[in-house]
Amino acid sequence: MDKLSIIVSVYNEEAGIRRFYEVCAEVLSSLSEKYSYEMIFVNDGSSDKSSEILREFSEEDRDHIRVIEFSKNFGHEAAMTAGLDYASGDILIFLDADLQHPPALIPEIARRLSEGADIVNMVRTKNKTAGLVKNVTSGGFYALINRMSDLKLEPNASDFFAIKKPVAEVLRKSYREKVRFLRGYVQNVGFVKETIAFEAPERVAGKSHYSIKKLFRFSIDTILCFSNMPLKLGIYAGLFTALLGIGLIVYTLLTRQGAPSGYATIIIVLCFMFSMLFIITGIIGEYIAILFSELKDRPIYIVKDIYGGGDREAAPQR
Repeated sequence: MDKLSIIVSVYNEEAGIRRFYEVCAEVLSSLSEKYSYEMIFVNDGSSDKSSEILREFSEEDRDHIRVIEFSKNFGHEAAMTAGLDYASGDILIFLDADLQHPPALIPEIARRLSEGADIVNMVRTKNKTAGLVKNVTSGGFYALINRMSDLKLEPNASDFFAIKKPVAEVLRKSYREKVRFLRGYVQNVGFVKETIAFEAPERVAGKSHYSIKKLFRFSIDTILCFSNMPLKLGIYAGLFTALLGIGLIVYTLLTRQGAPSGYATIIIVLCFMFSMLFIITGIIGEYIAILFSELKDRPIYIVKDIYGGGDREAAPQR
């Protein structure tokens, strides 16, 4: 009998976490004849009553519920990584606690993996909660990274995905960057992949913790981690400027008027040149910042407490 590990990142979800647990537990109970299971809740430094509610869950069902408490908020990617590290299942399914990743799809995901797939990507066809801006920027992000990187991400792939144990072992051992994009790693490791489309329902409670600013920062980090194309902008900018200079020389020779004069022309050229210089310098600075984070080699997350899960021995800190 294969074992399912359901990995859930939790950050200030007190309003909806009980409903999520009820729905998910009902689905998993219906699969008990085919699969054993565990639910791993990673509390990512919540400041509300999420921690107390999760402790209640672990006391109600100590054999199936395990809670990992972070010492502070490390972010969604770190929480999913902790769930990956501590999971003991043959099939690992990652989803959020707001019910926008429908637990009702768990049986279909498990079936696909049991029948030969190693990875199941869940592709969101519609998000009822996200506004126009988020939907447009999300589509633009996937188009941009697929254009700039050798990695080809499935458009609208979400943090709702599933992997088998061999894939999990690869991710645990070989993908330990500090600036992380777990769903990108999943699509980058090879293996047999399948896709399931789903429509994200409205959040059961609360609101998204990802602001436009956070999404923009996350997008920049992801593009820089998966592509060196931005570093080549200096070459392209240099070539463009050289062509511009050649055009200016040709213009001067043909018109026989000497160098074009005029205050406005000089200012425009200077502004253009300096803007390109500062953009390229900023891009190099971003890459250096990522390298600095890797060189410091600080932990991706710090665990404060672990409880439930039959009190089995914890996975080593990574």
